[in-house]
Amino acid sequence: MKHTIKVTFILISLFFFAQLIGIYVAHQYLPEVKQIVTETGEIKNETIYNLPYGLDPPTDIQPQESIISIVIALIIAVALMLFLMKLKAETFLRGWFTIVVILGLSIAINAFLMPLPKAALISVILAIPLGILKIFKRNMFVHNATELLIYPGIATVFIPILSVWSVIILLIIISLYDIYAVWHAGFMQKMAKFQIQKLKLFSGFFVPYMRKEDKLLIKNVKNSSKSAKEKESKLKKIKFNLAILGGGDVVFPIILAGVVLRTLGVWQAVTIAVGATLALAFLFYKSEKGKFYPAMPFISTGCFIAIVIVYLIS
Repeated sequence: MKHTIKVTFILISLFFFAQLIGIYVAHQYLPEVKQIVTETGEIKNETIYNLPYGLDPPTDIQPQESIISIVIALIIAVALMLFLMKLKAETFLRGWFTIVVILGLSIAINAFLMPLPKAALISVILAIPLGILKIFKRNMFVHNATELLIYPGIATVFIPILSVWSVIILLIIISLYDIYAVWHAGFMQKMAKFQIQKLKLFSGFFVPYMRKEDKLLIKNVKNSSKSAKEKESKLKKIKFNLAILGGGDVVFPIILAGVVLRTLGVWQAVTIAVGATLALAFLFYKSEKGKFYPAMPFISTGCFIAIVIVYLIS
């Protein structure tokens, strides 16, 4: 996981920008509490959500119920992913990813276009070609640019149904799962490799880079007296390395920041984003080359420290 300083800086920057965009998108979708008079003359507070595409949460759902639902959904999603990998159902998986990508993009883009008439429709029209381009045309810049919007869009769906303490419990559960999946079962690495090698996509940020020795080798091959065919053959054998950061590592701190934004305020939410980013930077600093690390325990710890600071200052 040890990468060059430049690559590490790019990954950390992408993570932090995604957190800030997530806070903005969550702010745009903050629910309003209005007082209404019932038929009996009683005054009641009613929470009005403004999520697009019929994604407003049920009014009677409790945070503890939401945690159970999210955890069950994640277990089902991972199990289904592993099952489909075994079946080599690559076409189905690409379709699945495409739908999730377009939905996440649409929600996030709509947050920026809200003042416009038909903003939700325009957002879908913009999201569809971006999603198709992302999934079926591999391009690092398109991939990472769309990832900056996808996770804020996805996170926004969960923010209204959770409380600060329920997200903390969720982060603990996800962190324990991440430790097991990476250091014990190893299926997180398998899923990442399957996505990159078979599906030609990845749910998260990725930055390709080359080692110094490979760059020197390319230079020597190009300057050699070998024929063009021999040079081409040699250059094809040189591989790029990939620095990756999974989508789950990005979306869960956005959810916490969004819930903190809803319950406490903007600077408190930004503090969560800073805490998560510093924790990720610490992980990259301490990681060893060639090893896989579960990022969520580190990111969650950064979030928890930030939460303590927020409550001490508030």
